[in-house]
Amino acid sequence: MTRLVNLPQADRTVTEYRLVGTPLERPSTMPVFSRIAYAAAHVVSDPWAVSMPWDKPAIDWDATMAFRHHLWSLGFKIAEAMDTSQRGMGLDWAGAQELIRRSLAEMRTVPGADLACGAGTDQLDKRDARSLDDVIAAYEEQFGFVEKHGGRAIMMASRALAHVATSPGDYHKVYGRILGQARDKVILHWLGDMFDPELQGYWGSRRVEDALDTVLAIIADHKDKVDGIKISLLDQAHEVELRRRLPEGVICFTGDDFNYANLIEGDGFRHSHALLGIFDAVAPQASKALAALANDDLATFRGTIEPTVPLSRKIFEAPTQYYKAGIVFLAWLNGHQSHFTMPSGMQSARGLIHYAEVFRLADRANVLDRPDLAVARMTALMTQYGVA
Repeated sequence: MTRLVNLPQADRTVTEYRLVGTPLERPSTMPVFSRIAYAAAHVVSDPWAVSMPWDKPAIDWDATMAFRHHLWSLGFKIAEAMDTSQRGMGLDWAGAQELIRRSLAEMRTVPGADLACGAGTDQLDKRDARSLDDVIAAYEEQFGFVEKHGGRAIMMASRALAHVATSPGDYHKVYGRILGQARDKVILHWLGDMFDPELQGYWGSRRVEDALDTVLAIIADHKDKVDGIKISLLDQAHEVELRRRLPEGVICFTGDDFNYANLIEGDGFRHSHALLGIFDAVAPQASKALAALANDDLATFRGTIEPTVPLSRKIFEAPTQYYKAGIVFLAWLNGHQSHFTMPSGMQSARGLIHYAEVFRLADRANVLDRPDLAVARMTALMTQYGVA
């Protein structure tokens, strides 16, 4: 098949694009990494189900679980039921419970597989949150569900807490209560307002420097219960400062989908581990790079992972909260699902120029695993958009 596709330009012209990328071979055995690497995995919607896609999206559980096997086979741990799976933007708490239950059961069928689950407060509408006790009760319900099913928790940032908190002390109270009673060590999740505008001022301040002081104080008070913290601010300097100041034994997980290559490699003194949404889309490339890094092969690490960074920056461009569309777009191009639809119709959150550039950058980063299929599907999508 000819690997050519007509793609639109921002100036409203159409150009013929010829693919240049080369798919990567899969490892014969599950690779070993020197960094802890979580991939935040998406869910696959079911467009055939009788449902209301905006209010009650249906999930294709078989395809969703198959994608988790794909990630495990490449050596990744999975961060389940996070914002990449549209928590709070299509997947409600009832759907998240089903996802967590199914994924934990599936994990037990795969030797060496690991998974941690997002626990938040999204069953509590921020308009119904009248006190910190309401927020605590919501966290307790979700932690209880995760622990009941044998899972470990990632403590997600709470819109309800951001709504009712009036000072850093309120964050100390809520996090202290939850961490104090958690069964296992917990990963904290600092999600910037570029990912979710309703989290503006999290940790009690709009100044990152003040917020940093607050979260570090919370970690210091509960370091025996904190495994690590994921920071997603898309600012390399803030992450470097956080990891420099973390107590010994507490891990920094990069959530920086703009600068992850440098942060994972480190500066010779410290490095970040990873909990990233982009790993969903570039799993084979990230797996090869991390395996090379474990063998001190920096040339292969850089040569494999650095081409994925421009792609990630495009997918996560503002408005960043719509990055999930690019993640699922690539899953569809690579044959991990048979359609390009998403819970709540999120595929409509980006336009044809965005998808055209994601396609080009994915090809150049060797991310298109099945080029012929990718060309056929991209051609069909562009025809749907009216590209001749």
